This record gives sequence, C-alpha cells and structure tokens, in this order.
Amino acid sequence: MIARQIVIHEDANATAQGIAARLITSIADAIAARGVAHVVVTGGSLGIATLVAVAQNPANIAVNWSAVHFWWGDERFVAADSADRNAVQAEPLFAALDSLGLERANVHMTGDSDSYASAEDAAAAYTQLLAEEASDGAANPVFDVLMLGMGPDSHVASLFPNHTRSDELGAIAVHDSPKPPPHRVSLTMSTINTAREVWLLVSGAEKAPALAAAQHEVNELAVPASAVQGTEATRWLIDRSAATLL
Repeated sequence: MIARQIVIHEDANATAQGIAARLITSIADAIAARGVAHVVVTGGSLGIATLVAVAQNPANIAVNWSAVHFWWGDERFVAADSADRNAVQAEPLFAALDSLGLERANVHMTGDSDSYASAEDAAAAYTQLLAEEASDGAANPVFDVLMLGMGPDSHVASLFPNHTRSDELGAIAVHDSPKPPPHRVSLTMSTINTAREVWLLVSGAEKAPALAAAQHEVNELAVPASAVQGTEATRWLIDRSAATLL
C-alpha cells in the first residue's frame, strides 16, 4: 500500500525546517541502501527556504553529499543569469554544500535561453540527461525524493490546470504559462509519479482551497496536484494556514 500522509507545521518557517530535517534523513537512508540518492528540488518561497534550511542544519554533515544527484522539477526558460531561474535563486545554497563534498556535476539543471534556441530544445536535452543518468534503459533515474510546490491554482512543477498535460516520460516545453515567465521546461506528470516518494510543500492561506480540492478526488486536468503520487509514499508537508479547509 502506498503511504499517504499530511503533516501540518505551525508556520512556513517551521515547515521549511521540518522538511529539511526529513530530507537530510531520507538522503542518508537512500545512500545507505543504494549508494546514491536522486532528489528533485523545487523553487518558490518554501522550496528555496527548505534548501536554505538544509544548508544550515548541523545534521547535514551526516550526508555524503558527493553521492547525491539534484534535479529540478521545472525551470523558467530565460537567460542563464536571470533571477527568475530557480537555479540562480538556489546557487548560494548549493555553494554552502560545496565544502561538504557536493559534486557540482551532480547538480543537473535545465537549459537556458542563452544556450538553447527554444524551450523544446532545452526539454529534449534534459530528457536525454535523465536517460543518461538512469539505469537498465529506464527513461529517468528512480528519484528517492521528489519535492513539488503547489500554486493557488493547484499547479505543480509547470503543469497548470487545463493547460498542459503529457503522458510522456521526461521533460516537456511549456508555453503561455498562466504564471510568468511564459516559457518553461517541466517534468511530465508520468515522470513525477515514478519517484519513490513525492513531497508536496505548501504554505499560506491562499493555497487552502487548492489543497482541499487536491484531497477530494483525482482530476489531473482541473487539479494537477491531485494526480501526484509517489510509488512508495506521497507526503503533504504543509503549514497550519494552508490546512484551514481540510
């Protein structure tokens, strides 16, 4: 049976700290079991706050960071140095792990508009990279933990309601995003759902209606977050303000 769990923290800061502690333990466990950990991280205020908390948590010394591969669930297709890019926002945080042995070659980023002519080209390159890091001819590595934020409209990664749907594996280009910037690269829902554990990171009262809807029924088109499911566990890691309608 797939574990489904809702964990409610007091506020956004407590949520980030709790997720960071959980992530450090999960990464250490994955390395102990399989010698490597594949983790998909997310942007947004809570996603970045979680990475800050990981970098600052004293327990991070327990992890062999050279055995960790980081991936992005989605990225904005803009210039390499644009502040809109999740990777740019997270750079200082990965830098903090450098002294703990993080291999920058294991931080896998999607292509930017300086390097690729189109989001389609960047998505194809990311899809190829996922396959190269996979084993036994799979389309992507088995992600130990895949973290996603959720928007007030219930979007996850860059999969928006009634806007983008793909049953393909790998990454896809997204255009005319309802949330700027308009051009993005995102993992598909099918790829997201290959992860052992999927964690949805949610904070804020404005997310409460979407969070409640996602618990109601699975409707990928109308409520993308409802269709997310890990093969071993799906965890909603949320703050009290987001949980008001549960």
